[in-house]
Amino acid sequence: MKVYSLSVVYAPPSSPSVILTSASDLSSFSFYQRGSVGEFLTFFSKTVAERTAQGQRQSVQENSYVAHAYNRGGAEQLAAIIVTDQEYPVRPAFSLLTKILDDFTTKVPQSSYSNPGSINFPDVQTYLTKYQDPRQADAIMRVQQELDETKIVLHKTIESVLQRGEKLDNLVERSNALSAQSKMFYKTAKKQNSCCVIM
Repeated sequence: MKVYSLSVVYAPPSSPSVILTSASDLSSFSFYQRGSVGEFLTFFSKTVAERTAQGQRQSVQENSYVAHAYNRGGAEQLAAIIVTDQEYPVRPAFSLLTKILDDFTTKVPQSSYSNPGSINFPDVQTYLTKYQDPRQADAIMRVQQELDETKIVLHKTIESVLQRGEKLDNLVERSNALSAQSKMFYKTAKKQNSCCVIM
């Protein structure tokens, strides 16, 4: 699971979109590929933002990349785009997009959207780093992981109890067989002793 880029985009419905702030993690690519991958991620983010209707969420797959987009629309006309690999879960991705748009609108004035170079929003890098592991960033996924681990422990416990139960059943059967054999031995011994009794 990998997050490659996270962007906040100004996406008015009738004109081209503009990336207001973004962060990317291209460490999984070679040094020579990073420039072209970065350009592709920028183009991919802008294109998906422009083609996502206001008030809508969508996921678009391109080869091994998936762009999750949320175009909030409204007065701000903002969209958020996260580009991940195919394994990254959808729910934490859209949760992050909502969270980053809320944070961006409270910290960055709308008047600065016309000059993206002046926007200082370092939280985008923090979110990108934090959401690399969605289980740690998303409370529901963390609880689900803990439940899965507990379920595994319970299955092991139940299996050991069943194995112990099988062993106990075998012991009971053996003791029953032993009891039958000991009763038979007692009767045979009594018969043998009765013929040897001197009166």
